[in-house]
Amino acid sequence: MGVVKTIRPYHEPAGGWGALKAMGTALAEQDIALSGMATLARMNQHGGFDCPGCGWADPKNPSPFEYCENGGKAVAWEATTKRCTPDFFAAHTVSELEAFTDFELEMQGRLTHPMRYDAYTDTYVPVSWDEAFAIVARHLKALPDPNMADFYTSGRASNEAAFLYQLFAREYGTNNFPDCSNMCHEATSVGLPQSLGVGKGTVLLEDFEKADCIFIFGQNPGTNSPRMMTDLRNASRRGATILSFNPFRERALERFQAPQNPVEMATLTSTPISQRLYQVRVGGDVALIKGMMKRMVEADESARTEGRGPVLDWDFIHGHTIGIDALIADLKATQWGDIERKSGIARADIAFAADAYMKAERAILVFGMGITQHRHGTQNVQQLANLALLRGNIGREGAGICPVRGHSNVQGDRTVGITEVPSDALLDALEARFGFSPPRAPGHNVVTALEAMVRGEARVFIGLGGNFAAAIPDWEQTQAAMRRLDLTVHIATKLNRSHIVHGREALILPCLGRTELDEQAGGPQAVTVEDSMSMVHASRGHNRPASEQLKSEPAIIAGMARATLGAGSRVAWEELIADYARIREDIEAVFPIFQGYNERIKEPGGFHLTSLARERIWATPSGKANLLVCEGLCEDPAVDDPQALWLTTVRSHDQYNTTLYSLSDRYRGVYGQRDVLFLNETEMNRRGLKADDRVDILTLSQDGIARAVRGFRIVPYSFPDGSCAAYYPETNPLVPLYAHDPQSFTPSSKGVPVRLVKTTTQPGAQ
Repeated sequence: MGVVKTIRPYHEPAGGWGALKAMGTALAEQDIALSGMATLARMNQHGGFDCPGCGWADPKNPSPFEYCENGGKAVAWEATTKRCTPDFFAAHTVSELEAFTDFELEMQGRLTHPMRYDAYTDTYVPVSWDEAFAIVARHLKALPDPNMADFYTSGRASNEAAFLYQLFAREYGTNNFPDCSNMCHEATSVGLPQSLGVGKGTVLLEDFEKADCIFIFGQNPGTNSPRMMTDLRNASRRGATILSFNPFRERALERFQAPQNPVEMATLTSTPISQRLYQVRVGGDVALIKGMMKRMVEADESARTEGRGPVLDWDFIHGHTIGIDALIADLKATQWGDIERKSGIARADIAFAADAYMKAERAILVFGMGITQHRHGTQNVQQLANLALLRGNIGREGAGICPVRGHSNVQGDRTVGITEVPSDALLDALEARFGFSPPRAPGHNVVTALEAMVRGEARVFIGLGGNFAAAIPDWEQTQAAMRRLDLTVHIATKLNRSHIVHGREALILPCLGRTELDEQAGGPQAVTVEDSMSMVHASRGHNRPASEQLKSEPAIIAGMARATLGAGSRVAWEELIADYARIREDIEAVFPIFQGYNERIKEPGGFHLTSLARERIWATPSGKANLLVCEGLCEDPAVDDPQALWLTTVRSHDQYNTTLYSLSDRYRGVYGQRDVLFLNETEMNRRGLKADDRVDILTLSQDGIARAVRGFRIVPYSFPDGSCAAYYPETNPLVPLYAHDPQSFTPSSKGVPVRLVKTTTQPGAQ
């Protein structure tokens, strides 16, 4: 796209002038250099709109510039002047669009009209809203079993949209809710309730101002949640110890230049972030965490033997937990040699980290998808919970566990009922409020939905946002299965790969974006979202909609529901859409935790959904927090190949989930390309490879199915032995559908066994 394909090291800190330049470039590319700045001034402000990017919490008193580089890019992509109109679709068959890169598809701009796929011409053609809703209804009514339909949700959907979506699907008769969280933080939602009784974090933003120590596991905040960097910078400057554990030496984990700080910007200085950065081997997290806990147990025994104070918080352990004896026995049986081998970290370095943790009165444990997207992701999460519990770092100011979620409302969607395994309490409350009997059987998550598609049992797919076909694993069989569906429906703002990988019939339904004015019969509307720290606040767009044909997500859902359920529906869809406050009243009736919903969102910053674990109330069967043993070191499946590597998939800095803002990755020094493989020089030498060689990456599959991506460029990079990395979603074809956490069903995108073969054919253009 006019950018020269080069590899050149980036020596600047994260943030700073590089971030400002990149954001300005993004606004200019979308032809909103001036209007974009006016839009950004309303982002994350009271009375304005919530960032459509990450779910990092907003401060109670936001600055006038409460946005980051990647938030600015997200706004640029949504507020763009570019339009993807019916004329564009008329000029390109879907077969032609298959040759477009994902970046080229997104660059066509905002969708303006509802479209349906016409098989005769192989194009998308305009369709009226009423006809589109009728098509959805026809297919759903024709299914012999409601469980043959899947209702997918992206984390950008508001609480109001998500609540209506689950209401529609459950009155229709299914709990099939594959959700984007299934592919990222589901291990958190499954693992933490077993440990702490809640499936969310236990910290608030102000806890970062009081923490003595912050540990960051498998998280790259400079790209995935850049506003977090302000809190890390402030913590570092006041003397808090920050240690990071990640295969990559991410630039933001090293040093950061705050764009909002005039002194750092003028003097070209920066703030160091991590005191130390541990490059953990792919799949070595449990070994590392167990090593830290083993060191703590040894130090505690020595201290008590010598008559010094204990290292572990025994008052907390005896008063609030169960399982300590079994955990200590397991840690003692775990050998240091195995810990070092599996983690890739020397015992002395693990001891340094454990000692820093033991010295801290208040510690926060942050983690991201580097922890959750493994076959043993649930166990990774639970061992982090153990680490927090051993020092009483739950339910204390300045301390706690902090899963950093992705999209801005992925946590809120779950809170208001998007789950394939609903509780009896939820279903009983829905029945009491609306008068219909919701289904009781568990539904599909992403993996089981895909398995049903592969078997031919699923026939209809409806996607509330997202880019499902690109985000899913094992493309060869899963995308082929999607093409065999009777109907695919996508509620979207921009063109993406999922609209090209379509069913026999297909609809694209364009919706309002977060920045746009939502005008309904009752006047301008606000929606609400929940951030990663369980704060719920209002979001109100002000921009003129990209097209008069756009509908809001709640209105589209209500339109499908009315057409499908007909006059017999027990839900007053028209009344709810006229005034979203009525939707919030229903949410409050079903979920009492939202008491006073409509009044409380009027307060700047919104309100906090109480975390029982933060109050040291444990909603577990025993009434206490559970210290859970993970037997062994979560060894990956045996691989009979001496040349095997463990691949982890990563995002570039110019990327948010599957959305590509460019083909470059500034902080890693990659420009104009994405077909690259990061590998250290030791592993290159073992294989007779050199920089710029092209290789095919082949999965070492267990089911006999060949999985490969071809022509990837070798980029020498500091990375652990036995490990390599490449970009998502380009390497999703390598992730087998069977390779997932057995408890959470999270695909193992951060741990795929592969081997490399030199490419013998010229790679295609990227």
